[in-house]
Amino acid sequence: MNRARREAGTASALNDADWANARALLGAGGLSVILPCHDLADRAEANLARLHALLRSHGFPYQLIPVDDGSADATADALRRAAEADPATVTPVFLPANQGKGAALLAGLPHARHAWILLLDGDLDLDPTALPAFCDAARATSAAAILGSKRHPSSQVRYPLRRRLASALYHALCRRLLRLGVTDTQSGMKLIRADALRYAADRLLVKRFAFDLELLTVIREGGYALAEAPVRVDFGLRWGCLTPRTLWRTLVDTLAIAYRARVLHYYAALTPLPPVPPKGQGPRFSVIVACPGDSVVLRRLIAALDAQTYRNFEVLFLPDRLLVRPEVRYRFRILATGGVRPARKRNQGALAAEGDILAFIDDDAYPRPDWLANAAARLSGPDPIDALGGPGLTPPDDPPAAQLSGAVLASPLVSGNFRYRYFIQGALRRVEDFPSCNLFVRKAAFDAIRGFREDFWPGEDTLLCADLQRAGHTLWYEPRVVVWHHRRPLFGPHLRQIGRYALHRGYFARRVGLNSRRLSYLLPTLFLLGLVLGAPLACLTPWLAVPYLSVIALYLLLTLGDALLEAPTLRQAPAYWAGVVLTHLWYGARFLHGLLAARMPNKVLPFDHR
Repeated sequence: MNRARREAGTASALNDADWANARALLGAGGLSVILPCHDLADRAEANLARLHALLRSHGFPYQLIPVDDGSADATADALRRAAEADPATVTPVFLPANQGKGAALLAGLPHARHAWILLLDGDLDLDPTALPAFCDAARATSAAAILGSKRHPSSQVRYPLRRRLASALYHALCRRLLRLGVTDTQSGMKLIRADALRYAADRLLVKRFAFDLELLTVIREGGYALAEAPVRVDFGLRWGCLTPRTLWRTLVDTLAIAYRARVLHYYAALTPLPPVPPKGQGPRFSVIVACPGDSVVLRRLIAALDAQTYRNFEVLFLPDRLLVRPEVRYRFRILATGGVRPARKRNQGALAAEGDILAFIDDDAYPRPDWLANAAARLSGPDPIDALGGPGLTPPDDPPAAQLSGAVLASPLVSGNFRYRYFIQGALRRVEDFPSCNLFVRKAAFDAIRGFREDFWPGEDTLLCADLQRAGHTLWYEPRVVVWHHRRPLFGPHLRQIGRYALHRGYFARRVGLNSRRLSYLLPTLFLLGLVLGAPLACLTPWLAVPYLSVIALYLLLTLGDALLEAPTLRQAPAYWAGVVLTHLWYGARFLHGLLAARMPNKVLPFDHR
């Protein structure tokens, strides 16, 4: 009797929802609903119509963003029909292959135009009529993320026992590892403020099985508050997608998230960013783009510069020959340089620049819309910063082989304490070296050291940073000055690029010192020498064979563990593992070559640009 009365009370709490708080919360900023859809051809249109019926009568602006996650049925056609019927409200997104719920949600995020975002599974297993309770919680707590919780006392949940058991065990594991202070991380309904979700988006590595857990971890580490709201879910007796494979992958991803959060501090809160200078008061940037000629990636960069929120800048394009003039809203110049090295191109651009700050970016990279705004905020702040770098992320739409290359570069066993170059990590910090794909230098400091040395390629950016430090200038890393940098595919192009970097780093370690003479750069060479020289010694006596084989076994175990934790998917773990091992060996060999070389080859090779 008591149970029946309690269930009747909770049903009344959800069914008789008061939309007053929802109208107050969403009335000004609006609501974007992102719905990942996979093989929902029979329900997609009806579910979107149901959401329209629920939202349209409450007076706040909204949009629906269904994302087809590589469905094998006619889901894409259903979403196109829904968009044709209501193009102002429905913005469909299509992924070419199934990438997981997390990837689908992140693909929909750039299209969200409202202040609050509702993440909702496209099958609507979680009843969207619970939305007013989420808005009530947001207004009552001022939290940035409201999570649907099946364990909330007002929730109505019909779940099979085996799913309840799996959920309880997983919740106990997450509570022990991460202590987020919530009772349910996996619910498919979450109301999140847009700024908090965008803050988290660039830090997320998991796109499938533990996406929800990583999302909440990042938001919490960023200083945003979490709250919970009741949900209504009727899962019936379905086992769903809980197979042994998904359970194993979820466990691996969960351990990886805990490792990043507790050991690497990858999700650490950022140093507060100073306000962006008002219009007309901030620094003027001269963006310098050295390129061989026109290309698809250059056109993407041109468009991304046009989308910058900070507008006080000019662009200097430095191709071998004149380009077709782009149709853009910013001031630019095209300076044909002939087939000279990138360092000379950049120096010519700096000589013609009119800005206070030189912004160097490669033609195979493109910036986030707030790239210049965040750089202006940091360079106008109280810290004495002469040069500034930021992360170069692997674009989410790069092909799988390039995604693997980016993952290998970001491996803790490959880049070590320089991993911050490949994803958003930690806080503002002083560094000693940064690549020119995303580098800001005050023009006065650049002119004082006479710019890039023109007798090297690659490595000219390493020498520039060394010269800046010799002259007493400071170089800093700001994790919110972000570009997307296309990667060379694994294996061949990736290893060729790694080999060139290692060759010059070895040469600079002997001839230049400073930012190249570091033990971390030498470790792959020491490992390779131990591997090669230790083999004949190990054949002489078991006393040498045991430690030799033990070291190899330990190395393979460490790299295998890294592959299981850091590979984009479990299926890609063998290729990732091989990529890490080959990167170590090839870097070690080429670093040794550079260490012993009398001179450097500096020819620009045709595979350096796509």
